[in-house]
Amino acid sequence: MSGAPARCRVFVWLRRGCGALAHLAALGMTVFLLLLSRPGTSLFSWHPVFMSIAFCLCLTEAILIFAPEGSLFFCSHKVKVQLHWTAQMLSLVAATLGLGFIISSKNRSELPHFISWHSILGLLTFLATCGQVLCGLCLLFPQLLRISLMAQLQRCHTMCGLMVYLLATFTVVLGICSDWFQAQIKGVVWYLCLGLIFFPALVIVNQISRTCLSKKRQYV
Repeated sequence: MSGAPARCRVFVWLRRGCGALAHLAALGMTVFLLLLSRPGTSLFSWHPVFMSIAFCLCLTEAILIFAPEGSLFFCSHKVKVQLHWTAQMLSLVAATLGLGFIISSKNRSELPHFISWHSILGLLTFLATCGQVLCGLCLLFPQLLRISLMAQLQRCHTMCGLMVYLLATFTVVLGICSDWFQAQIKGVVWYLCLGLIFFPALVIVNQISRTCLSKKRQYV
């Protein structure tokens, strides 16, 4: 019996450690892409800058705010919801700017739009992010929008948020598979970048799965 609490404490500290590493990985990948892009050297250079801020940093932090052991904010759930909404809006604004810069860059170079898997998946991720923001708006103002069944809508928002985050993750992975990235980064560093992208995703998948399972037990 005495071993069970000890194991629980070990798991709690492991989750805290993984949460801290997820924050560092998201920030590290964002900073790395900022430096690699050399913003201002071209129109295209702003595309990875804003997309990394949107999908590597803001979207990750928006979800990790609700992590039981990995959140950077020790405040009430109501405040966390407001911070989550703010991070989501920053992600959407940054993604919109990133999309605008890549369209402008391709127009200037007279190149076709949305012909690669990276660009197609990126557009789907952007549209899904817009949908998530609208769903979050419904959760913020249920009385104003006359919405019932809040628990079901919140669960749908949580699961769809995970799908959006996974879409964003694979969009970034396809980005580091692009000719632009691989012309500068190869070998061990490239695999390190891959780890920096996937590690926060694994932490978030674990966080959301545990949250959904705990809520399911409450309804049983």
